[in-house]
Amino acid sequence: MLYYLFTPLKENYIAFNLFRYISFRAASSAVLALLISLFIGPLIIRWLKKLQLGEEIRTDGPQSHQLKRGTPSMGGLIIIISVVVPTFFLAKIGDTFVWLILLVTIALGALGWLDDYLKIVKKKPKGLIGRYKLAGQITLGLLVGCIIYFFPAVESARSSTTLPFFKNYELHFGVFYIAVVAFVLTATSNSSNLTDGLDGLLIGLVAIAALAFGAIAYLTGRVDFAHYLNIIYLPGAGELSIYCAALFGGALGFLWYNAHPAEVFMGDTGSLALGGAIATVAILIKKELLLLIICGIFVAESLSVIIQVFYFKRTGKRVFKMAPIHHHFELLGWDESKVVIRFWIIGILLALLTLATFKVR
Repeated sequence: MLYYLFTPLKENYIAFNLFRYISFRAASSAVLALLISLFIGPLIIRWLKKLQLGEEIRTDGPQSHQLKRGTPSMGGLIIIISVVVPTFFLAKIGDTFVWLILLVTIALGALGWLDDYLKIVKKKPKGLIGRYKLAGQITLGLLVGCIIYFFPAVESARSSTTLPFFKNYELHFGVFYIAVVAFVLTATSNSSNLTDGLDGLLIGLVAIAALAFGAIAYLTGRVDFAHYLNIIYLPGAGELSIYCAALFGGALGFLWYNAHPAEVFMGDTGSLALGGAIATVAILIKKELLLLIICGIFVAESLSVIIQVFYFKRTGKRVFKMAPIHHHFELLGWDESKVVIRFWIIGILLALLTLATFKVR
C-alpha cells in the first residue's frame, strides 16, 4: 500500500524513491514483522492463557512432553498477523502474486484455527475431521491452481515447473497442472503440520525456507538475473520476496516465545498456514520441485509416518520408535533442543544446496 502512496512523491521528495526498490521494502518488511511479533506476542499469550486455550499432549508420546500440558496454543495468530500486516503495507497489494499468497495464508490459518478450536475448546481429541480438513486444503489448492492456469503471469509458463539441476528444461502438465498445485499445497501443508512437534522446530525451518525462497523469488522477478541463471522470468514475482522477508522476521519473533521451553505453541493455526504459504511461494515462482530439497525435513517427517503406518499394518512391528521421526530421536535419548538444532542445521544445508543448484544448471 505504501508503494502506491509514496512512489508518486519521489519527484519532490527523494527519500520516497526508496519505496521503488524491492530490496528496501523487503528489509523493512522483515524488521516490521519482527517488531510486530515481539510486541503482540505477550498480549496474545496472555489472552490465550486467560481463555485457558492450552495444548492437550498425547499420552503415547515422550514422557518429557507431559510437562507441556496446558501451554497456550493457537499462537499461530502471532505469526499470521506479523506476516500479513507488513506485506499489506509494503508489497504491491494489487499484484496477483501478493493477494494470492495472502489468501492462502489467511484461509489455511482459519482452517487450522477451526481445528484447534474443536480440539481445545470443544474437547474433540481429533479436532476437525480429517476428510473435512483435507477437503478444505484441496479446494483451496484447486482455486489457486485455476487462477494460476487461467490467468498466468507469463503465457508460456502457464502449466510448467522448473526441473532442478537442468538448464532450460521444464515440465509441462497442461490442464493437469491445477491438480498438481492442489497436491503440492495440500501435501506441504500437512507435512508442515507433522513437523510441528518440538519447541522451535517448525518455526526455525520455516524461517530458513522463507529466506531461501525469498532470494529465489527476487531472482525470478529480475529479468537480468533470470536470464543469467536460465530460469523462468516472471514479472512481479519479486514482490513475493517482501512476503518471504515478513515471514522470516515474523518467524524469528515467534521463535523468541516458542524456543524451548516454549511459552506458546503455534497449533494448526500456524502449521497449516506456514506449510501452505511456503508451498504457494514455490508454486507461484514455478519452483515446486525445489520444495523436496528446501523442505527436506518436512519430507522426511511425512515419509517416517507413512513408512511406520504401512509397516505396522503389514507386520505389527515398528520401523521407528515413534513417528514422526523427531520423536524417534527423542526416544533414542537425544535432548529435545539437540534434535531441533540438528534439524535446523540440516535445513540450512538443504537451503544452501538448493541455491547451489542454480549454478549447477
